[in-house]
Amino acid sequence: MADTAATTAAAAPNNPFGRAAELLRHGDIALALCVVGILMVLLLPLPPWLLDVLLACSITFSVLILMVALFIQRPLDFSSFPTVLLIATMLRLSLNLATTRLILTHGHEGSQAAGRVIQAFGNLIMGGSFVIGVIVFAILVIVNFVVITKGSGRIAEVSARFSLDAMPGKQMAIDADLSAGLINEADARQRRQTLEDESTFFGSMDGAAKFVRGDAIAGLLIVFINIVAGIIIGTLQHNLTLLQASQTYTLLTVGDGLVAQIPGLIVSTAAGLLVSKAGVIGSADKAMFNQLGGYPKALGLSAVLAIAMGMMPGIPTVPFLGLAAGAASLAYYMMRQRTEQEAAATAAANAPAPPAEEPIATALQMDILRLELGYGLLPLINSEKGQRLTDQIKALRRQLAGDIGFVMPAVRIQDNMQLPSTGYVIRVKEIVAGRGEIQPSALLVMDPRGEAIALPGEQTKEPTFGLPAMWVDESHREEAMFKGYTVVDPPTVITTHLTEIIKDNMAEMLSYSETQKLLDELGREHQKLVADIIPSQITVGGAQRVLQNLLSERVSIRDLQSILEAVSEACTHTRNVTAITEHVRARLARHISDTNTNAAGIIPLVTLSPEWEQAFAESLIGQGDERQLSMAPSRLQEFIAKVRQTFERHAMMGETPVLLTSPLARPYIRSIVERFRPMTTVMSQNEIHPKARIKTVGSI
Repeated sequence: MADTAATTAAAAPNNPFGRAAELLRHGDIALALCVVGILMVLLLPLPPWLLDVLLACSITFSVLILMVALFIQRPLDFSSFPTVLLIATMLRLSLNLATTRLILTHGHEGSQAAGRVIQAFGNLIMGGSFVIGVIVFAILVIVNFVVITKGSGRIAEVSARFSLDAMPGKQMAIDADLSAGLINEADARQRRQTLEDESTFFGSMDGAAKFVRGDAIAGLLIVFINIVAGIIIGTLQHNLTLLQASQTYTLLTVGDGLVAQIPGLIVSTAAGLLVSKAGVIGSADKAMFNQLGGYPKALGLSAVLAIAMGMMPGIPTVPFLGLAAGAASLAYYMMRQRTEQEAAATAAANAPAPPAEEPIATALQMDILRLELGYGLLPLINSEKGQRLTDQIKALRRQLAGDIGFVMPAVRIQDNMQLPSTGYVIRVKEIVAGRGEIQPSALLVMDPRGEAIALPGEQTKEPTFGLPAMWVDESHREEAMFKGYTVVDPPTVITTHLTEIIKDNMAEMLSYSETQKLLDELGREHQKLVADIIPSQITVGGAQRVLQNLLSERVSIRDLQSILEAVSEACTHTRNVTAITEHVRARLARHISDTNTNAAGIIPLVTLSPEWEQAFAESLIGQGDERQLSMAPSRLQEFIAKVRQTFERHAMMGETPVLLTSPLARPYIRSIVERFRPMTTVMSQNEIHPKARIKTVGSI
């Protein structure tokens, strides 16, 4: 509706509001007309009534400039000030010329010849004496030209110079914040634009100060010319006496000069406020009063000095005592307010902070390892008797770092009221990977020979491997150890279970960031090797998959240097991760052979018969990276049954042999065996170290 009304008003030919709205919508045309009008004033004579209107506009325009300079928050908020200053200066100079024309043409007719505004200013300031008017006008010119204009120009000049000198450093600071991620590209672009605007503004203000200075000089010259020329014209052309001509033309000229200099003084003050504000943020009253009134002690001392001045002989006491009372009252009020604010801040700091609402993004975070305990097992965390569960977990992390080659993630321990009081759950990436129940005040006893335990207690199964066990009282510890039983305290039961869970899921716990961390923490002498391999030969993700393949079969990655060297060798002829892993395993033959050597120093082997080796070789289809196993399901079931039967027979004899295969078939056979016997080690002939002692204990 408002738009419709505005359109209707603009369309009405006799509606002034419509014409004003139309003019505002075309500000560029309006500004051009104003500038042309100012130039026309320089050429065309004006009637006195129109000159009064334009002089009133000049004074009002100057006051508007001053008010804007007082209320803006930053100097850059009035960046158009140099342009506005030029227009205001042109307007005053054109009006000076118009009044000069009227004064010299009609000055003999009386003091109202140049309009009522000039007459009023002349009578008000001069007080009937043209000498007083000349002196007041001279003082105004000196204040404007020597004090305000000169000081503002100097400040603008120094600000422009310092702004240009500091620009490279500020640009580097913006680039540094952008590189550090403290700001984004849009913020950096905005800050660069602000810096450029600031430099341009102060440079323009340095030049704009010359407008004010030139205006003051021009006003002084115009007044001198008007007085001299007016007296000459009045006495010679209009037959006035020297006193009459001096009185009339001086009144008109000084009035004209005051009408021009007072707006000039106002604009000069606005320019001084603008350039002297510097980097202070806020309107002029806040910038000044917050700093002047921010020190109660200074106000108190000022009050004391005012009282001392008022007590001096010959000095009027009442003004100084009044000022002292005001300053002292203000200082007391500010001290009291500051004390209350400090007390409130202290109380707020000591008050308990309200619980902050967790951001919804925290729901996306996932614990890699988490141990949940029933409330009956919480004493195991802070137990003073024996080793605490937390200490054992810390030792476990250190041990696995030395055995496996990377630091496992931290274990988060928390209570779970939904579990049985003596139950616990181990989670890997929020998924339950193991659970069990223990007696926190008892000992878990197992017989290594598998026989029945001859002690009073509660029959149970060991939670890690499911072996027969018994919970017995602490008092039977020495008896159980005397009989050769394995005795385990409750924290060790949980730690053992946690160890096996970690070893089964090590490959999943090795993330991309952990892989990058391992590469970064490799010794300085090996960083050249890392730089040559990654990413030219293999990416960090590819290295992560190779390490995960090794960890999935519990092969330590601590010898990362040898692994990277093997990866570099393999990448010369293949990019297949499985083939690269097999080559790495061959390079780690010493470690793999040592890991699978039994107490007698021998690697017990179960070999594949030539028939099975041939069967697997014939079942491999495809070439290179496309190779895969394609064996009949019935044949696979037969192989699985024979492997299970053979290894279960050796397990009953107390042996844990290694399944030995050809290098070509090993990864495929391992992928089959890990589904029903994940603890069984599958090695190829290339992984048997030449100095390792081997013994064939069976064949499939």
